[in-house]
Amino acid sequence: MRALAIANQKGGVGKTTTAINLGTALAATGKKVLIFDTDPQGNASTGIDVRANDEMASSYDVLVGAKPMAAAIVQTKVPGLSLIPAHANLSGVEVELMNTEGAQFRLRNAVAAFRALDATAMDYLLIDCPPSLNVLTVNALTAADAVLVPLQAEYFALEGLAQLNSTINAVKQNLNPTLEIQGVLLTMYDKRTTLSDQVAREVREHFPDKVYETVIPRNVRVSEAPSHGLPVIIYDQNAPGSKAYIQFAKEMIEREKNAA
Repeated sequence: MRALAIANQKGGVGKTTTAINLGTALAATGKKVLIFDTDPQGNASTGIDVRANDEMASSYDVLVGAKPMAAAIVQTKVPGLSLIPAHANLSGVEVELMNTEGAQFRLRNAVAAFRALDATAMDYLLIDCPPSLNVLTVNALTAADAVLVPLQAEYFALEGLAQLNSTINAVKQNLNPTLEIQGVLLTMYDKRTTLSDQVAREVREHFPDKVYETVIPRNVRVSEAPSHGLPVIIYDQNAPGSKAYIQFAKEMIEREKNAA
């Protein structure tokens, strides 16, 4: 099982949208995919029509050690795509774990235990991170094999990417020596503006081997889909955003093969 943290310290860049639609696209190719929602807002959960309640095990239960990962998995309506949903209790997990020994390794330990149960149960674990550097994001980066960075094509993109790169290097040095940036995905790309082109050029210059060729366009159907509890790939498979995410999944799989 390949564990990818989908992270960016900036909000609104398409982390959750990428988790949902990449997971759906990978599942469509026959991969078994599990999304682990670590954002207290739970958007990855509601975006595929799963709403955690007090009767359900959640990512909160996994992180505090109350439940193993296997006990918290929910099957979604998308064949091959499973979810460990978020619960509002996640908003207080930092305080709960603050003085707990090994707090930053909670998710890594849970993932290791899950892999030990059945190494082939899932092909991909996609960890949807909150838009901040807190104990939840650190847990995700510590548990992950690599980081996938959605990056909005806007003026401050490079500044945010530099900050995230510093965080990743710090985690690599202190907590997870094998962590790497798997790739940078440009999102909300508007081909009508020179700014999007300029940002894309600059990001590719600074990270020449990391930026995907596929870009996710700014597309109203991508924004509409979550309100219907559907990935855009299912909501409107002919939308430009849907086609882009399908192409991105193909490119990511190819990159994974070449790196193996």
